[in-house]
Amino acid sequence: MRACISAISLATAAVLVFGLRVPGASSPDGGCFSIVVGREASITGSVTMAHNEDDYIPQIVNHHKVPRRTFTSGATVELDNDLTMEQVGETWEYIWSEIPGLLYSDSYLNEWGVCICSDACPSREDRPSLTGGGISSMLRRIVAGRARTSREGVRLAGQLVERFGYAGSGRTYIISDPREGWLFCAVQGRHWVAQRVPDNQVAVIANSYTVQTVDLADTVNYLGSADIISYATERGWYHQATDGAFNFARAYANPEDATDPRNIGRQWDGLRRLAAVPPAYGEPLPFSIIPSGKIDAGAIMAVLRSHYEETPLYAADSVSGCPHGNAVTPICRHDTQTSFIAELRGDLPRDIGLMYRVCLSSPCASCYIPFYYGQPSFPDSYTGENTAPTDDEYKARTDKPFGVDPTSAFWTFTSLRHHAEGRYTATSQMVRRAFDAVERDALAKQQAVEQQARALLAKDKGKALNILSTYSFDTYQAAVKKMAEMKLAQ
Repeated sequence: MRACISAISLATAAVLVFGLRVPGASSPDGGCFSIVVGREASITGSVTMAHNEDDYIPQIVNHHKVPRRTFTSGATVELDNDLTMEQVGETWEYIWSEIPGLLYSDSYLNEWGVCICSDACPSREDRPSLTGGGISSMLRRIVAGRARTSREGVRLAGQLVERFGYAGSGRTYIISDPREGWLFCAVQGRHWVAQRVPDNQVAVIANSYTVQTVDLADTVNYLGSADIISYATERGWYHQATDGAFNFARAYANPEDATDPRNIGRQWDGLRRLAAVPPAYGEPLPFSIIPSGKIDAGAIMAVLRSHYEETPLYAADSVSGCPHGNAVTPICRHDTQTSFIAELRGDLPRDIGLMYRVCLSSPCASCYIPFYYGQPSFPDSYTGENTAPTDDEYKARTDKPFGVDPTSAFWTFTSLRHHAEGRYTATSQMVRRAFDAVERDALAKQQAVEQQARALLAKDKGKALNILSTYSFDTYQAAVKKMAEMKLAQ
């Protein structure tokens, strides 16, 4: 089986990395990065998923808690491109990570522990079948509002793609719940396929399809369009006689993206950091790997903060020392707008068991703040403007001397990242020492906080949830205090 991977050597890659971007410049290639940890591979015993949301600068990120909603019989819901569909009687409550103005960048975690985010994975489709302009941003919101399990979410997403057609070139949606993690691959038009991550394994996605084997008869592990193979054959993307077993990624992925060292490098870097037997660079990369041990939040944070350290792919700006401009594109980037780790702990009451660790801006220069699903809301400072800033507004907010903005967590973390990048060699260790201390302290307190809240949950739910909120808000305030103490003058 031939995987979609470049054959470039480490030596070639090492040359490529020195074509550096200027830190702070808009990314020409876009990007995102995701991890799914199967429940047997996770230290929690439930699925964990994580995501770096990378989008061109300038952006703004908001976090909301959206309540359940009920609708009258016959109600409809507006989708994308003037499409509508029938509304259900009730939609679920969910956490919403919003990047206003972008169609494919929001993430959701609903009250049942169904979490959804996505990575752009361009396809080779050039004759898509669409109803109107097809569905885009609303696909993930429909899943968040209606699915009680990840499998139900996958089936629902497939129904939407087949009914309306998918508007984007291609995308992998990561859809997980406490028991199952799925990679749902949408192709522009009406084709899709999904594969379940094995319970004892970890999958990594970096802007090109990773689903390879497809066996639609095995509905425990695969779901998809009935004609996924015959359509590829019809279009000349798959020839059984010469290609052998069907490989979805090879057949459907845009070849340039499938062989792009920026995508290959990030997938390889994520896998090598977690695998029991790390893959060599340049060899075909698997859909998923068996990890070296049980994966915890700390191990995932380390991956999300990676810049190819300790490999020939590492490169940094010769003046500032910042690795974010590396032409092979590291996992942690200057245009990472937000990052999260969703620990979907199914053995605990949902208010406590669903842990959403949120980082704003580049993870290497930021801090993961723990939020519990049961918290009534995010801090006011996590909900900001409802439109993206202009280039001039962004420059004005980030170029001024660094200072904590109590009204905006996003601008505070983004400004810190901007100033830290300019003097990365001098500031990176100071920033990490400060934020590592905050994260360690939060982890040390977590078990006691959860035990106290769980003991109160049945007797006084309001008091129990207040304990969780106080813990989260205190962690955020500790990070703010550390930032206020930092010396980032340029």
